[in-house]
Amino acid sequence: MPLAVPKAAGAPQACRCKHVFRVSHIGIQTGDLRRSLIIVNAADPHVLSKMEETEKKYNEFQEKMADPNVSSNQTEYQKLVRAVSDIQDAVEAYQRYKELDRQLIDAKQMMKECEGDAEMLELAREEASMLSEEIDSLGDTLKLLLLPKDPLDDKNIMLEVRAGTGGEEAALWAADLIRMYQKYADSQGWRVSKMSESVAEAGGFKECVLQITGDKVFSKLKYESGVHRVQRVPATETSGRVHTSTATVAVMPEADEVDVKIDPKDVDLTTARAGGAGGQNVNKVETAVDLVHKPTGIRIFMQEERSQLRNRERAMTLLRTRLFELEIEKQRSELAAARKSQVGTGSRSEKIKTYNYKDTRMSDHRCKMNFDLNKVLEGNIEDSIEAMYLMDQQEQLEQLQSETATT
Repeated sequence: MPLAVPKAAGAPQACRCKHVFRVSHIGIQTGDLRRSLIIVNAADPHVLSKMEETEKKYNEFQEKMADPNVSSNQTEYQKLVRAVSDIQDAVEAYQRYKELDRQLIDAKQMMKECEGDAEMLELAREEASMLSEEIDSLGDTLKLLLLPKDPLDDKNIMLEVRAGTGGEEAALWAADLIRMYQKYADSQGWRVSKMSESVAEAGGFKECVLQITGDKVFSKLKYESGVHRVQRVPATETSGRVHTSTATVAVMPEADEVDVKIDPKDVDLTTARAGGAGGQNVNKVETAVDLVHKPTGIRIFMQEERSQLRNRERAMTLLRTRLFELEIEKQRSELAAARKSQVGTGSRSEKIKTYNYKDTRMSDHRCKMNFDLNKVLEGNIEDSIEAMYLMDQQEQLEQLQSETATT
């Protein structure tokens, strides 16, 4: 509710006193993460120019959506809906910013007109001061909203865990990581299904691939790609000596046929009888699929389903995702090199975390923070995910400021 400024006795008639407005804080939302950072010189001309371009683009999208020829094409219309949704928060914040700026101009004019009235002048100063604070705060928000949205954030993922160095202990560690991610997925309400696995003789996994579907899965788990190192006394160790083992995690955004086109001539596909439990049909009929992509040498063996058709569909889905990952990893490497990123490239070979059982500590080497190991292994990895999100966001802000300084 606006607060009306009372008219003092004997005040000059020319005094056009305005209302005092208080603007609520606007949060930043990426997935389920809400954060705000304080940046100096928030509303610099470069940021405002970018916001002006964004608002213009927003209006163009709205006009296209109102075109009957576009609205009748559901594919094109849905693209526009997503595009509008991606920038709507930024546009609304910018419109609020411009309105506050207009109010501040009026407040400063009011200060000039009320110079002969001490009480009215004090009220005008308070209003101008409050508006300036709100504008500074909203200017900071505009910078965050201007950061580019990762187009992959909404995608489902394939999460692959492979045993690394450490022999049997590495396979057991890979299984522990799989359980950790399954528990985290359950806490988020996501659906997890096992795409393929290679079980080690002593237990654990040589390799395991999970399909995780749900709301903004990639946005949360994209920072998990890399080498996860564990330091602990294995169950098979009789002398109590601490071993160091590793497992490699790859988080791959799931690709569909629109993202990746596969020429059937590039794929060698053979069938085989599936091994393991599954009933007479699985063991007698060739339900397993062995697929090789000739240009890249990627090989996928799929036997999880009871029918050859389903195994073939799942194998092709995994192949598309792996090919998509190759292109994405190349782009990430180029971007990280340009930004001199500490967040990392998301490469499989990048050492990112150490899990120390003796000290009950998980250390993330990128953000240089420690977390409670017991909680982490139970799937409570939200804090470490948020730490990496904030670090990534800060790097992007620094890049934005660097671009601003050179323009």
